[in-house]
Formats: sequence, C-alpha cells, structure tokens
Amino acid sequence: MPVKARSIQLLITALLLLYPLLVLLLVRLVEPVWLVLALLAALVARLLIGGRSAPVSMIIASATAIIAIAVMSAFDQALSLRLYPVFMNAAMLVAFSATLIWPPTMIERFARIFEPDLPAEGVRYTRKVTFVWCGFFVLNVLVSLWTALYGSMQVWAFYNGFIAYILMALLFAGEYLVRQAVRKT
Repeated sequence: MPVKARSIQLLITALLLLYPLLVLLLVRLVEPVWLVLALLAALVARLLIGGRSAPVSMIIASATAIIAIAVMSAFDQALSLRLYPVFMNAAMLVAFSATLIWPPTMIERFARIFEPDLPAEGVRYTRKVTFVWCGFFVLNVLVSLWTALYGSMQVWAFYNGFIAYILMALLFAGEYLVRQAVRKT
C-alpha cells in the first residue's frame, strides 16, 4: 500500500477510534445528518483503501455495517450515530464467526503473520481464541445497544469510546499471557 494511502487509512482509523468522543462533542454543534454522512464517508473510504488486503468476511461485514447505518439514518439520524458501535461489533462478530465455519479462523490468520508454519496445536488454540473473541463481540453488541437505546450520550461515549477499548486491551493482554503459558507446557 502506498504511503499516502496508508497515512489516510491511519487517519481514518484514528478518527473512527475517537468516534464516540467526537460525536459527544459535535452533536451539539452539527446536525446529525452531517455527522452520519461524515461517518459513512469515512467507513467507505477505509473500506476502499484497505479493503483489498482484508479477509472477505471482514469486507462483507463492514459493507453490511455501512448499509445498516445508512438505512437506520433514514429513520433516525441521531440514533444511527449511536448505533455505529453496535453495527461494527456485530460486523466483527459475523466476520470472526464466519471463519469458524470457513477456516482458517480469524485468529489463525493473525497468528500466521508472525508464525507462518503454525503447528496443529496452534491451529486448535487459535480456534478457541476465535470463539472467545466471538463471545466478547456478543457481549459488546449487547452493552453497546443498551447504551445507545437507554444511556445518556455521556454513558454511551464513555462505554463505547473508553471502556470497550479497555476491555479489548485486557482480552488481548490476557490471551497473550495464556498463550505464553501454553507455549511453556
């Protein structure tokens, strides 16, 4: 990927990571329709720039999330802004789950980046980790949906823009520690 495209993709990713905070700050200043259009433009741009290297399940899940946000915005723009984390977590759940049916699993794909000759026990382990991530995405969809429907904007932004990331980091770190312990045995 050219440097310019990679830079744009990194900028879009950073903006999407900050999305809940940006919505919290901007929703009082900008009409929701403009925020929805900016979100959709960022998602489509990220898909077009980085989509070629992504697994097909991830591309389909991301495109589905884009369509869901666009459709929802026709009915309730403010709510569609708050449902973005729900749709993206659901898209990740679908993408990870699809690889459990059609291997290699998502985690195996990531593992093979660092260890191309992954042994059979490593493949079994990555399958279990993919199941764990699917469970995480199910729970995150439910909590994100609750915050979107019943929480204040502050609760929604705090969970989706901070707590969910902390939980992901803890899952990454926990899996890393377990993997190191498993490798030693």
